[in-house]
Amino acid sequence: MPTIHPGHDHRPQDLTDTTYDVIVVGAGPTGENVADYAVRGGLSALLVESELVGGECSYWACMPSKAMLRPLEALSEARSLGGVREAVTGPIDVAAVLARRDSFTHEWRDDSQAQWADGAGIALARGAGRLTGVKTVAAAGRTFTARHAVVLATGTTALIPPVDGLVESRPWTSREATSASAAPARLAIMGGGVVGVEMAFAWQGLGSQVTLFERTDGVLANNEPEARSRITKALRDRGVDVRTGVSVTKVVRDGAVTVTLDDGSTVEADEILVAVGRRPKTDDLGLETVGLEPGSWLTVDDTLLVQGTDWLYAAGDVNHRALLTHMGKYQARAAGSVIAARALGKPVGGDWTQHAATADHNCVPQVIFTDPPVASVGLTVAAARQQGLEVATASYDIGDTAGGSLFVDDNPGWAQLVVADGRLVGATFLGPGVTEMVHAATVAIVGEVPLDRLWHAVPSYPTMSEVWLRLLDQLPHS
Repeated sequence: MPTIHPGHDHRPQDLTDTTYDVIVVGAGPTGENVADYAVRGGLSALLVESELVGGECSYWACMPSKAMLRPLEALSEARSLGGVREAVTGPIDVAAVLARRDSFTHEWRDDSQAQWADGAGIALARGAGRLTGVKTVAAAGRTFTARHAVVLATGTTALIPPVDGLVESRPWTSREATSASAAPARLAIMGGGVVGVEMAFAWQGLGSQVTLFERTDGVLANNEPEARSRITKALRDRGVDVRTGVSVTKVVRDGAVTVTLDDGSTVEADEILVAVGRRPKTDDLGLETVGLEPGSWLTVDDTLLVQGTDWLYAAGDVNHRALLTHMGKYQARAAGSVIAARALGKPVGGDWTQHAATADHNCVPQVIFTDPPVASVGLTVAAARQQGLEVATASYDIGDTAGGSLFVDDNPGWAQLVVADGRLVGATFLGPGVTEMVHAATVAIVGEVPLDRLWHAVPSYPTMSEVWLRLLDQLPHS
């Protein structure tokens, strides 16, 4: 992992106030947005950050990982177009890809993010924040008091399972996987979730021999079976050794890493990435001082208020509602707004629920940047049925649309809609270019657009969005 270089903002040394309307612990995208919306609402706000302003997403997750994956995606698309593939010669420039990635992390410096906070009128204290009681936070050698609210936006950290020898083997987590300066010759990956699968595509594309272990029956367990099957095939087609239904029982590092599986086989690697889940970053937040359990997820209502309190909020991954940056930012906008409204006694339309975060129940969009990518929103068929809904589905190969056939040769794309009670409740798109298609489905689900109206949303020709017409034609409408 690269060295963390603190930015050059000097507000922590110059802070004269010890009391603010809102104190936000954790200055990732969620915390930044909480503070920003609170300030926009007329309150003063203090951000407390122990590492880099901008958080996990900016330096070790979304931005660097997608910066690694995008060149590989572009190369794959170019090689899938007759007349263009002939112009693509030579191997990918790994050093250039990693240098471009580093530019997006600003070489792991947060000067610009700290400057943004200053320009937005948000105070910044560098250091670990810790609750010391109701509305009080110790940080940077001082104790700060909140007039109205404290918000915990500390996110999560990698979960390291209790496997014999794993900790001693100094495994990669997502941080090392997105910041390594060179491709390991051989990379073993524990976990077939989003992080494990994306990093398998990334490092295989950058030259590593990748072996991926998943203890369940397939990768991307929370996605539609067809999407899971197609991504497994895509991994194997690219040379990734995907092993499902197996668990790692022992890891030994003696120069190389030796991984032992529960089927008795062993795999040799140069590095091992652990990507089996996340745990809340709440171990040392002082939760016990306010009657909460250290290390626990924080349960909140739709205004992001922690259960049992009237002043403590938790936004983003730490509340376990939807572990995605965009959903954390969505929650942050709600939390910052509701805190300001409550502090000033001015709810929108006299109704506090106008500030509530509700889309993170059944309307969560997600893009998995595999090759091809998977974009989904709402409920899968299985999740809808678990909620007792009577569902209908429609699916179609995107390559069979005019736009899909033009986009790349032999387009592997596929789409599915999940419908219940005459409206869309879920959608999945897989294939080149689908990352920008999912928002239409998000709008339809959030807006609860009836199928009878959605049928009149005419897709442009010839684009891949024509798949909407093909899908809706399979479903009943007036």
